[in-house]
Amino acid sequence: MLTQTLNPTHIVIDFDSTFTKVEGLDELAMIALAAHEDREAIVQQIRELTDLGMNGEMPFAEGLRRRIALLSANRSHIDLLIDYLRTKVSESFLRNKAFITDNADHIYVVSSGFKEFIVPIVTELGVRAEHVFANEFLFDEEGNIIGVDENNVLASDGGKIKLLRTLNLVGDVYVIGDGYTDYELRESGLANRFYAFTENVNRPRVVEKADHVSGSLDEFLYDNKLSRSQSYPKSRIKVLLLENVHPAAKKAFEDEGFNVEFLKGALDEDELCERIRDVSIIGIRSKTQLTKKVLESANRLMAIGAFCIGTNQIDLETATERGVAVFNAPYSNTRSVVELAIGEMIMLIRNIVPKSNSMHQGIWDKSASGSYEVRGKKLGLVGYGNIGSQLSVVAEALGMEVYFYDVVDRLAIGNARKVNSMAELFGIADVISLHVDGRKDNTYIVGKEQFDQMKDGVIFMNLSRGHVVEIDALAAAIKSGKIAGAAVDVFPQEPKTNNEAFESELVGLDNVILTPHIGGSTEEAQENIGHYVPSKLLEYINNGSSYGSYNFPEVQLPKLGDSHRLLHVHANVPGVLAKLNSIFAKHNINITGQYLKTNETIGYVIADISKNYSEEFVRELKAVEGTIRFRMLY
Repeated sequence: MLTQTLNPTHIVIDFDSTFTKVEGLDELAMIALAAHEDREAIVQQIRELTDLGMNGEMPFAEGLRRRIALLSANRSHIDLLIDYLRTKVSESFLRNKAFITDNADHIYVVSSGFKEFIVPIVTELGVRAEHVFANEFLFDEEGNIIGVDENNVLASDGGKIKLLRTLNLVGDVYVIGDGYTDYELRESGLANRFYAFTENVNRPRVVEKADHVSGSLDEFLYDNKLSRSQSYPKSRIKVLLLENVHPAAKKAFEDEGFNVEFLKGALDEDELCERIRDVSIIGIRSKTQLTKKVLESANRLMAIGAFCIGTNQIDLETATERGVAVFNAPYSNTRSVVELAIGEMIMLIRNIVPKSNSMHQGIWDKSASGSYEVRGKKLGLVGYGNIGSQLSVVAEALGMEVYFYDVVDRLAIGNARKVNSMAELFGIADVISLHVDGRKDNTYIVGKEQFDQMKDGVIFMNLSRGHVVEIDALAAAIKSGKIAGAAVDVFPQEPKTNNEAFESELVGLDNVILTPHIGGSTEEAQENIGHYVPSKLLEYINNGSSYGSYNFPEVQLPKLGDSHRLLHVHANVPGVLAKLNSIFAKHNINITGQYLKTNETIGYVIADISKNYSEEFVRELKAVEGTIRFRMLY
């Protein structure tokens, strides 16, 4: 059985910055001194004394008395502190309340803090009040805190050691804490192991002394093969975010407890092959190339998040073959691209760019020559997906006639009219705007032949993909006057970072707007993407749901209930589900829910089962022929 109880091992847990995210005495000072004119300075003194004690740089007893002297608090402030601490319990402790309750006989809270605020917090998660050992305040008749009970051994130097000796615990003793006094229990020989707890604070002097480092209670439970809320500790799951994706994405993963690395730029292939090792989730934008070589270096990769519309920068075939789910943001920046297209179209038709350039050179050229309204003009759209169709609506509202061509049979919106070929579209349109995807089939779909088919004096815009237009042919068409104005946001070769120089045949041409791939680069769009893509990745990692995946069979799953969820990705060959079900039957496993979806490459089986099963059962599932990836969730 995978589920175990703790007996006969005992766990001794610290309170401040371990059981809770904060130091109780520091927070009590913040509350008690709320109206004090020197509040910030006094609280900072108290925090510095706390850190000195926690790092073992000051005798504990001295620091405690100096902090109490600065406190100026009473009983009413403690009540407020308790309410606050209820909101600051460490996430991994909240997740594992069942473990704490089930193993209450062997769990102790030993703290240099104070019982008055510790007992109400820890008992709500299942710790027994008689298993809480901490200091106690002394109060005067008005309820003001005037000191600490000196008869309590925890008020003295080495207090935790003295206390643990009196408990005389039989069996192994494991200590979880963030401070030097917690390590001293291991140093004294009273504890078998010391786990430095780093979910809330990382003290290097304490970490270097630890037998193990636990980024969460889940890690401690996982290491000791104990029952827990998470099948695998999220603090051990590495997330690599590149190209300065929106901070909302970083926060989303950190809030869930993942180990996040955030880089502003893209990486070349060799750098990425090195960095992607041991990474489970990678987030990229358009510059990072996830090639076959990179993906084959990714020994733990489970999911890719493309924080953009396109996925052509990802080797989707290799990702799928390796069971790596890919998620993108097909809608999140649609409005931003549409607004840029409208703005550039108006600027180009009005011939604003040359006028502005002349003004910067001191030339006043007040003339209507070559300047037109967009109203009544014919807009030709190549591609009528999310962006093209929304651009159609906005352009029509400006009084334009809209025509479109798409290889997919799409329903026209409003008064837009579909044409049968690009050649037909090019012969009609006064303004041409490209909105196609990045598939290889779209490489150089617009070149000299296509420019020749266009009307003289046409306005040309490409805000889709760099490789769809032959740049030299576009430059020649602009120089010849065939194209009266152009706006280009994407290029076949683009700098990887803002520090690299940009070079193109389009540089310096008249009435040409060049932008550095910023069609979707608005604060609103990037924030939307920063929320949307992580939400899909987290659903997949936490729940197994693949809905919205670009390359996986889409399965929308219910939330995991009182069961364990098995996720099995396999090659799409006959008989896999039958083999899995035969293993379920052989081991007498009760299935509470089962789902199967396939595409042309892979199959995705999800089974919710009862919690009682053997390790042999799991090994047999992993060994089924055709298995690409197997995961267990609970």
